[in-house]
Amino acid sequence: MQTFRLTSIIWKEKEGYVSKCPELGVASAGETVEEALHNLKEAVELYLENAKELGMLEEIKETLAAEEKFTTAIEVACE
Repeated sequence: MQTFRLTSIIWKEKEGYVSKCPELGVASAGETVEEALHNLKEAVELYLENAKELGMLEEIKETLAAEEKFTTAIEVACE
């Protein structure tokens, strides 16, 4: 079994929290931060299981195995 270290981004919306794994484009949600993270982990696991079954896991392994990852917040204006 392989273990991958992925990024999770969680933000508050009007009702609940949204969680996203940007490496895979997988998202989920929950009523709390903890629930949103738990649901995201489940969604990512299902995504990876399906990718493996479809023979696509090898194609995305380089992205999953990236050692250096950077996250930051940016501020932009829009009129």
